[in-house]
Amino acid sequence: MPLSDRTRAIILGSILGDGSLKIRKRCVNASLMIRHSETQKEYFSWKAEELKEIAGDRSVGVQEADGYSKNRKWRFFSRNLPSLTEVHRLTYKKNNLHIKRRWLNQMTPLSLAVWWCDDGSLISYGGRKGVFCTDGFDEASVRILARYLGVVWNIRAIVAPVGRKRDGKQEQYWRLWIRSQEELKKFLRIILPHIPVSSMLKKTILLYKDAQFQQRWISEVIQLSHFSESVVMAEYEKKKAKWNCYR
Repeated sequence: MPLSDRTRAIILGSILGDGSLKIRKRCVNASLMIRHSETQKEYFSWKAEELKEIAGDRSVGVQEADGYSKNRKWRFFSRNLPSLTEVHRLTYKKNNLHIKRRWLNQMTPLSLAVWWCDDGSLISYGGRKGVFCTDGFDEASVRILARYLGVVWNIRAIVAPVGRKRDGKQEQYWRLWIRSQEELKKFLRIILPHIPVSSMLKKTILLYKDAQFQQRWISEVIQLSHFSESVVMAEYEKKKAKWNCYR
């Protein structure tokens, strides 16, 4: 039985972020695994509910906190299904995710929203720049993603390296940056109708010291999303409280 369009869209966004499709040893078909921190439980629960058509009786589980994380993690394991094997063949090579325009072109605004909720962040002054944490991809793959955003969605993104120490060694990763405020707004306008849960609104709310600018953006968030004014304002106040210069 083929996947529904909505499930397929969520899967395509998830495998760019916190999900993976794998054909495990002694298995004929692929399964989907998704993992989110306890702090994202509301978002995880939405995904688990949306993906019921590929779920089994014990698809949802908990991984207790370990030495790498202070928070426990929620895990979703799907059934092994031919429909997932089809997506795996399209998106993976030798069981590793292979970034190609051939399948990126099948992504929808919902896919983009899931990818952003998984791995996107607002950064810089007032959170008016954006970044996708594409640390698991090589430079060539991230450049394909940047070109995809530009050609298909008319969003200009920049590929730039970041360095960090791991186990005493300096390592370099490649990330996808949306450094223009106007480009970021264009992107957020695409995904706002598909932001699934209120806790993810923080990834769409930009902060301004100018009250008029702030009200204009809050009004757009309310208009484009499916959340009420009271919900959006509550998330705005939470975010503002974390930024000292906007209190």
